[in-house]
Amino acid sequence: MMATAAHGETVQPAAQNCRFTTIGTATVRAVTDDGVLLDDGRTLRLDGVADVSGSELRASLPAGASIVLKRLGATPETDRYGRIVAHVFRTEDAAETWVQADLIARGYALLGPRLGDTACARELQVREQSARAAKLGLWAEAYYVISKADSPAEVLKRRGRFALVEGKVISVRESGGTIYVNFGRRWSEDFTVTVAKRNERAFVAAGMEPKKLAGRQVRIRGWIEERGGPWVEASRPEQIEVVERN
Repeated sequence: MMATAAHGETVQPAAQNCRFTTIGTATVRAVTDDGVLLDDGRTLRLDGVADVSGSELRASLPAGASIVLKRLGATPETDRYGRIVAHVFRTEDAAETWVQADLIARGYALLGPRLGDTACARELQVREQSARAAKLGLWAEAYYVISKADSPAEVLKRRGRFALVEGKVISVRESGGTIYVNFGRRWSEDFTVTVAKRNERAFVAAGMEPKKLAGRQVRIRGWIEERGGPWVEASRPEQIEVVERN
């Protein structure tokens, strides 16, 4: 089943490289501020996406919709609030539409920082890039313009929020159990990404070795925090995307 985008354009949700495990089925009762309420009383949180448009989510998952719940990688089946964490496939006429991929492709959700599968994330990044280039959905709003790493004061305005930040890596350093990916020379002011040394193996296996990022133009996705300057902790390789190779 194909989803309809703006101006009659159709987009096919990407799933070719995504290795899902089905964990159940359900029926939607309503979309609330806390997530998707199911007929059996459970609450569902959509995995792998951030900044989802509430109105578009309600349109995608109306009351009475039959859905299939799937897990990707080692994602926990529930979060700390007891909500189910899953990828949602709406079933209609024996076909399935992957709701997260559809929302991303139409610009009404951002790919989150922890999808759990690097190859699958790369596919969804392509869908997101197309939506961004066409200024679809959320991408038509000024807030969702990608922040520039060489403007740390602007990045800090998004402190506590999910954001995309793009820039050239100046250096990569290791200290103790942390790898520092630096986008400036003033560690107390400039944008920095950290990778815990214990996670380095996962980044290398995904072809995203932190120590080889120096000099590359990259895009970072994650929650902006402040440690002197703006800072993002990257715990998954899909949080870092090389956008220009030297």
